[in-house]
Amino acid sequence: MLTPSELERYDRQIMIKGFGKKGQEKLKQAKVIIAGSGGLGSPSSIYLAAAGVGMIRIIDHGSVELSNLNRQVLYWDEDIGRRKVTSAAEKLRRLNPEVEIEAIEETITEANVSQLVAGFDLIVDAMDNLPTRYLLNKVALERDIPFFHGAVYGFEGRAMTIIPGKTACLECVYHGIAIPEEKFPVIGVAPAVIGCIQAAEVIKYIVGIGELLTDRLLIYDGLNLMFSEFRVRKDPDCAQCGHLGGKK
Repeated sequence: MLTPSELERYDRQIMIKGFGKKGQEKLKQAKVIIAGSGGLGSPSSIYLAAAGVGMIRIIDHGSVELSNLNRQVLYWDEDIGRRKVTSAAEKLRRLNPEVEIEAIEETITEANVSQLVAGFDLIVDAMDNLPTRYLLNKVALERDIPFFHGAVYGFEGRAMTIIPGKTACLECVYHGIAIPEEKFPVIGVAPAVIGCIQAAEVIKYIVGIGELLTDRLLIYDGLNLMFSEFRVRKDPDCAQCGHLGGKK
């Protein structure tokens, strides 16, 4: 049940056709993991908390640095040197006290990823490296957890929604390509756009409205202000999702 304060706080989104009180109650009951609390994790967590997702678990092992502040809007100058998840959790709790925020200060590894996602309904990919993305993609498929991919570079970004057993997965898109981990350029507005798209996809999935970015890779070109998309086919021979069936 929604409290009087929740009915008032979420009044404008409850008004949306197909949303209503039932949709808001679904958000209240949802448990979402945000893997990474940097450029993508900042906007996605802000808007999921503002929308009233019941529980958000943020996972990150890093500390706030001055060079983060052009894009990681959860952090301010006074946060430099603090653990990201600690600072992020404090801000999000102040943004919406109705939401439960859990901060996990860990590096996501093959040894702990299953435990980190256990009991949660959705995973937001807010990482900055492909190896960890593949790991999250794999555990999402194994545990039948919808996975919301996002990535940025410079003024560009991309997003895709993965539903285990029904849609193409991350491996279908990138085919296990390995990209060296290195510092890459990014303007703050790029993760802002993609992180908001990821949050919108999460909200739509939970509430059960709209059309999701499934089997479609959305590309954002900020310099030319263009959106385009590529159809993605589920690979029947995919090492990670081929055995799960679904579209071929």
